[in-house]
Amino acid sequence: MKRLALVCLLVASAASAAPDVSKRPVARAGTDARNVGVPVPSLEQVKVAAALPTATSTLRPSIRPPSIVQRAMTRRAERRKGQVCGDPDLQGDAVGAVPGRIPGCGIADAVRLRSVSGVTLSQPALMDCNTAKALKTWTNKGAKPALRRVGGGLASYRVAAHYACRTRNNQPGARISEHGKGRAIDISAFTMKDGTRLTVLNDWNSRHGRALKSMHKAACGPFGTVLGPNSDRFHRDHFHFDTARYRNGSYCR
Repeated sequence: MKRLALVCLLVASAASAAPDVSKRPVARAGTDARNVGVPVPSLEQVKVAAALPTATSTLRPSIRPPSIVQRAMTRRAERRKGQVCGDPDLQGDAVGAVPGRIPGCGIADAVRLRSVSGVTLSQPALMDCNTAKALKTWTNKGAKPALRRVGGGLASYRVAAHYACRTRNNQPGARISEHGKGRAIDISAFTMKDGTRLTVLNDWNSRHGRALKSMHKAACGPFGTVLGPNSDRFHRDHFHFDTARYRNGSYCR
C-alpha cells in the first residue's frame, strides 16, 4: 500500500513539473506550417528560376515571317539563274563554243563572267570554267583578304584583257597567247566599296604595295602563270593570270 502511494506521488510530481507549452516548433505567423524547415532561396536563385522556361513556354524557334522567307527564296533563285560553271558564286552567261579565227585559238565551252564571289568585273570576261574557278579561288583566298582593311573591302576588278585571238604580248611570230584559248585574264585595278581605287601601275610601290604584292603571290597556285610589274615591260600596269600548267609547277614573276 505504501509502495502504491509512493508511485502516485511521483506521477503527480512529474505532471506538475511538465511545461505548459509544447517544445514542438510552431510555424511563424503568416507562413505555412508545412514549409517549416525548408531553406529560403537566395535572390540569385530566384532570378535564375525566373529565367528558366516554364511548362507553357517552348524552346522551338519562332517561324520566320513569310515575307522574309520569300525574299530569301527569290535571291537564291536569282543566283541560280545567273550562275555559270555550276557555281552560284560565278555569275554570268553560258556561251558555248567560241571558234578561233586562226589555228590554236578558240574556247570549247566558254562563259562570259560578270562577277565572282560578289566582286564585279568592269567588263564581261570571256573564258573557260577552269579559269573562272581559279579566279574565284584567288578572289576568296588572295584578293579579298589582302584588301579587307582598305576602303571597306574589294568591290570590283578593272579587266584589262580577257579572250583575244592573238600571240603572246602581240609579238609577231610568237606562240598563241593563253588569252587566245580562253585561259587568261588581265587585271589592272581594284575598286573598293567606298570608291577608293588602286592600280597596279601607280600603287605597286605605294603604301598599298604590300597588299598588291600579297595578292600577286596568292595567285601563284590557283593559276599556272602569274606575271606582274617585276616580270617584264609588258606587265608594268597589270597582273596577268592564266591556267596553263607546267611540269615544274606554276610560273610566277
